[in-house]
Amino acid sequence: MIGPSSQISKILLTLLFLLIIFYVFMDVELYLRIHNYVIDRNYHINTTTTLLSSSSSSSSTLEPIQYQPNLATDQGFSRSLKLPTAEKEHHYEDYTWISCDINPLCHVTVKAILLDHTNHYLFAPLATIFDNVVGISASTFITPNMISFFHVLVACVSGKLVASDSLGYRRLGVLLFQIRTFLDDLDGHVARVRKHIRGERSEVGTSGYYVDGLCDGLGCIALILGIFFYLKNNPPRRGYSIIPMSDTKTPEPTMIPKMKATTRKVAKNVISFTGQLLLSSTAWNRYIAVYQNMLEGQKDVSSSQYQCQTYIFKSTLFFCVAWMWRIVNVHALLHCVLLSIFCDKLWDFLRAIRYSGYIILLVAICLTEMHILEAQNYIFHSAACSNISQ
Repeated sequence: MIGPSSQISKILLTLLFLLIIFYVFMDVELYLRIHNYVIDRNYHINTTTTLLSSSSSSSSTLEPIQYQPNLATDQGFSRSLKLPTAEKEHHYEDYTWISCDINPLCHVTVKAILLDHTNHYLFAPLATIFDNVVGISASTFITPNMISFFHVLVACVSGKLVASDSLGYRRLGVLLFQIRTFLDDLDGHVARVRKHIRGERSEVGTSGYYVDGLCDGLGCIALILGIFFYLKNNPPRRGYSIIPMSDTKTPEPTMIPKMKATTRKVAKNVISFTGQLLLSSTAWNRYIAVYQNMLEGQKDVSSSQYQCQTYIFKSTLFFCVAWMWRIVNVHALLHCVLLSIFCDKLWDFLRAIRYSGYIILLVAICLTEMHILEAQNYIFHSAACSNISQ
């Protein structure tokens, strides 16, 4: 798959297999962490989430109240849900032996659950460790936007290498683009540290949000251009034809390669993949914003609605929807195309995903939209969440 049968190829395949096992293990741990421990949604201070008392001035905070409403009259989605009974709360920070500074399971947010495996489980902790060693967030000279612009330059160099005829240079380009992805995590980490925000979160509407999105887009364009020029200069052949030979001295049929794919065919497949990146990116960013407002928003919600938000957050259905976007979001698609470049299977990957990629994305979008509508109706319009005595 990676090249000639060699010890290095076997080592790389083994590492890839172990990485997949690690991701599956961490997903199971994430699911158990969400269901068994408190979800802290107060990201700007280092205390556990509490509810402000609106009726008493003698106490500034109250412990979250657990409710168990009667859901018999609810329709649709709310019929299958039942709020948990009151029980002792367990905080994950009190049980884990890994420092929450680098543990990706400590501060669970909507964006963290929707984030792809590589960024969530590898690059985010590495960005924290790197910042702790170098101290970028404490520097007054380096800003998150400067890191964002720098990783655009790294992406341009990566795209140039990906366009090379040499497989070795293309693999180096893949490694450089992964460094760009790490820098993308680093600029977000530095921005959150300076704003005293814990956990992954998109600050939608801020200047940093748009600058980061612009730089990410420019980096993807550089990679796509590298892919196009590589395939244009090295057009893959469409297959092989078997030509029977009439000469009795050569009774065996001869296989000759068919003609190479045209530039138009190459452009068609590259444009198709680019469209999938745009569709995935647009939908993924929309769902992060929608779910953040719906499940993490604490303004203008009653205490019962707050508990309903928490219950949806902890539901298995939401975890399944979020996990689906872990494997189809724009970062996951980029990791897949980079792996295909590294394994010298780029053309095969683009052909395989040309139409199937759109089908998968449209199914994911439809399922997510249905879940959002049902969850919003449950939290903000159902009797279970609205008619509980405060």
